[in-house]
Amino acid sequence: MDRTTQGMQLQELLGLALPPVAIAFRAAAPAGMARIDAPAPAGCGYWRLAAEGKVFYTEAADHYTCPVGAHTHGVDLPPEVAKELNGLVQSMVQMQYIKMEEIPSIPRRQGPFGVALYAPLARAPFEPDVALVRGTVKQLMLLAEAAQAAGVAGGGATMGRPTCAVLPEALQSEQTATSFGCIGNRVYTGLGDDEGYYAIPGANVADVVGRLAVIVEANRQLEAFHKSRAVR
Repeated sequence: MDRTTQGMQLQELLGLALPPVAIAFRAAAPAGMARIDAPAPAGCGYWRLAAEGKVFYTEAADHYTCPVGAHTHGVDLPPEVAKELNGLVQSMVQMQYIKMEEIPSIPRRQGPFGVALYAPLARAPFEPDVALVRGTVKQLMLLAEAAQAAGVAGGGATMGRPTCAVLPEALQSEQTATSFGCIGNRVYTGLGDDEGYYAIPGANVADVVGRLAVIVEANRQLEAFHKSRAVR
């Protein structure tokens, strides 16, 4: 199953408002791919741009505007940005938003950062490391059931802050990962109150999509059964 089919079936079967996004980390960008015009305020802002149809790559400096996202993506920070990250963390601790002992447990992508590639999954000119799906709770429920049927569902709890940590979690576990999103992500991407994210390792997307049609149809039949039973 090619990427075009994967992306189209995910969007059509789930009824997604925005297409799934392909994300990959490489030493250098493919020939002919353009770099992002200007840095986004946060790394997750690039997800929205890709979902809107843009195909592009980012360099390390394009992630300096979001020290937390840079950290989860494995970007080595220059001293001034590292100082900003430390200040931001200290502020969050003072607000009792996060505890200092939680910091080391935040997933972080391993290995040197060269470039990050972004595109709608159906149009990606590269093999994705992660396919990221944005959807409602019901849509993500169906996707999680398909991943479970395919044997690639992650067993961890649904993630919260920071949302961008869902990428290294899926990469390193080689299983799917779910995120409720965080307040920063909701501001920068317009994520709805009823939406979240589901990250699928690139190598497993075809397996999940292959099970999705069966899961969607099974849920349709079960919904009719339960509604009939509830009336009785």
